[in-house]
Amino acid sequence: MWALFVGALIIISITHWVYRWRNPRCNGTLPPGSMGLPLIGETLQFFAPNTSCDISPFVRDRMKRYGPIFRTNLVGRPVVVSTDPDLNYFIFQQEGQLFQSWYPDTFTEIFGRQNVGSLHGFMYKYLKNMVLNLFGPESLKKMLPEVEQTASKRLQLWSHQESVELKEATATVIFDLTAKKLISYDQENSSENLRENFVAFIQGLISFPLDIPGTAYHECLQGRKKAMRMLKNLLQERRANPRKHETDFFDYVLEELQKNKTILTEEIALDLMFVLLFASFETTSLALTLAVKFISDHPLVLQKLTEEHDGILKNRENANSGLTWKEYKSMKFTFQVINETVRLANIVPGIFRKTLRDIQFKGYTIPAGWAVMVCPPAVHLNPAKYEDPLAFNPWRWKGMEVNGASKTFMAFGGGMRFCVGTDFTKVQMAVFLHCLVTKCRWQAIKGGNIVRTPGLQFPSGYHIQLTERDERHNSTK
Repeated sequence: MWALFVGALIIISITHWVYRWRNPRCNGTLPPGSMGLPLIGETLQFFAPNTSCDISPFVRDRMKRYGPIFRTNLVGRPVVVSTDPDLNYFIFQQEGQLFQSWYPDTFTEIFGRQNVGSLHGFMYKYLKNMVLNLFGPESLKKMLPEVEQTASKRLQLWSHQESVELKEATATVIFDLTAKKLISYDQENSSENLRENFVAFIQGLISFPLDIPGTAYHECLQGRKKAMRMLKNLLQERRANPRKHETDFFDYVLEELQKNKTILTEEIALDLMFVLLFASFETTSLALTLAVKFISDHPLVLQKLTEEHDGILKNRENANSGLTWKEYKSMKFTFQVINETVRLANIVPGIFRKTLRDIQFKGYTIPAGWAVMVCPPAVHLNPAKYEDPLAFNPWRWKGMEVNGASKTFMAFGGGMRFCVGTDFTKVQMAVFLHCLVTKCRWQAIKGGNIVRTPGLQFPSGYHIQLTERDERHNSTK
């Protein structure tokens, strides 16, 4: 008798729990959607890869079924997904008031609990200003000659190789340059390979969050631990042997750490360094590889791009001088190519925030404490805004000034968290393309398949073969 009573009680409890999982409490009308299976929600469907530039099947199917705003559950967390331009804009504009930056626990495990994406208010603004000291316009003007020299040397080196895998090759170039600016790291003079630890980290970044030896996620965490250990050792070495003059970001960080009543801690500084190294080279190399692929697939774009950069060389008084900031800012079509590339790339397919109180929007209520995910691909591939949205068409940006985020373009985020490295990314892409089209000819010989996941989009195995451009042809243009 008691066994039947206990069994019935268990069944009732489980049924009630499942009902509450599928029908969360809300002081209003929740957006339509499904919370998926208990505990894991729709996490497995969310992580399914996408082999096209289109909106992921997970989002696209739910948009058709539920509309532009829908609810789901990812890794046990209730989430409202927004593909609505008005709600996206509202979320960015109300950060700090109604929303705050938030990412799943697995993200904070990977990037550190004190990473800049998880900090708020004054601390976030403080770190943002620190980064602008490195990646702001004045610093980039000084960095321009080195970026050009580095790109030119690597392209010349690659022209003597049978082929190069462009994603890996550009990632190495950008990592070396960024690591030098941040921490004066030089692989040739180091006993450990910092980049290898980031490779292990990246390979597991987009994996299912299962921390068991042998899984990609476990390898990701191990790669982070090794990279953080190296960064900590480098910081301690610099602290023990300080430099007389500030030469890199480490020096600036140490100066801040030594100030009285500083709010900066070593943990925050190291997490910041880790995120900057990752974000600067991984996302930029992905965008650059896709840009070269798109340009290669569209001869008219290549022709127009080459004409623009040949024109820059032709108009110089001194043929042997390097790129100037004025020349960089004159690359109108190049910036159109970059905008179109990042629109299609959608390297960051989801931007997370958390509600600070109940939010009413277009008849729906998003409960306090819920996560919201802004979905840039749905905005960037909206046929109502972009004609033939999957087509690579840089001319669609002609006459448009893109200096920040808008309701229809958010490749670099939006609101107060608009990416502070945007200008650094554009400088590297524009300078690389300048050197590529003025110094080389190339052809794709293998790969280029698109594999997109909720983490990043990979142009898989894109190999090109380069030859040096005829300098006589170059000088007569």
